[in-house]
Amino acid sequence: MQKIRIGIVGAGFGVSTHLPALQAHPAFEVVALASPSTAAQIARERGIPHAFTSCQAMLAGCDLDAVTVASPPFTHREDVLASLAVYKHVLCEKPFALDVAGARNMVEAAAVAGTACGLSHEFRFVPQLAAIKELVVHRHLDPLRDVEITLLRRMLRRAEQRARGWWFSRELGGGYAGAILSHVIDLADWLAAESPQRSVGLLRTANVERHDHAGAFKSTVDDGAFGLLEYREGLVARLSADATTAVESFTCAVHGEDRTAVASGNTITNLKLFSIDDDETSELECKPSPYARFASVNASVPLLMELYDEFAKKIDGKANVLPTFEEGLVTQQALQSIGYGT
Repeated sequence: MQKIRIGIVGAGFGVSTHLPALQAHPAFEVVALASPSTAAQIARERGIPHAFTSCQAMLAGCDLDAVTVASPPFTHREDVLASLAVYKHVLCEKPFALDVAGARNMVEAAAVAGTACGLSHEFRFVPQLAAIKELVVHRHLDPLRDVEITLLRRMLRRAEQRARGWWFSRELGGGYAGAILSHVIDLADWLAAESPQRSVGLLRTANVERHDHAGAFKSTVDDGAFGLLEYREGLVARLSADATTAVESFTCAVHGEDRTAVASGNTITNLKLFSIDDDETSELECKPSPYARFASVNASVPLLMELYDEFAKKIDGKANVLPTFEEGLVTQQALQSIGYGT
């Protein structure tokens, strides 16, 4: 079987996580990397044949079947549209866009191109979350009433240092809502198996004054993001992502009237799953990822490899569960309703 020739745009998460996932995946061959300043050096070190300073240069300079857009959010629209204009398959990182108009533009362009497109919501493949999805699909939790997802981290506490850059700029798509609440909204919609009818919420900046090795600077983005989503038939979702807490934890619970399934742990990739009803609480065992051995590289690598399984199926025209651009537009609408966007 001929491998899918793919190029990566972005030398941050694109190199730390997408690159090892793709280089270990049997269906893909990484042939190019694009990044403004570091692509050439990284390509030499990682055995990538071609390096370019931009997505556009990469598309013009080598033969590709597909593109992973893992560049910062403010370049997603430009890079995705350039790739679709020459009929490449595209996997795009979250947040999908800076605003709803940009997300809709990419959805429309993908429809015109007719290529395989998807979003990098790899947390759908966490075994415990996939197991909750199965319980929902098979109606073991009916009637559903409440989806509760909370992610707490220490990374933006007052004393924590993180280098200044686009991540702390609202205009460039930075902040915790785009980075994390986008995943949380996607998980809620995926578990509900529908788009929310209504969404409200707020963004909070507790620590405007930040510090890095160069001194003080001001953040214009949120360090906490909170949403309330309403679905049909009495189902709501309560979503929290806060990076200013003393603890690191993740909880995803789907509450029905007669039974609850809850996955919890210190991170989203290290969870235990429980089923709770009137009579007992039971811990449920989950089958590990088929790529679990690659977790030593990065905890997200096995999840991305499963995501790339679905991308490969979509490219081949097979049935798949790849998160779609259309779902990304729905997430973008919810993000905008709580204040994210330019």
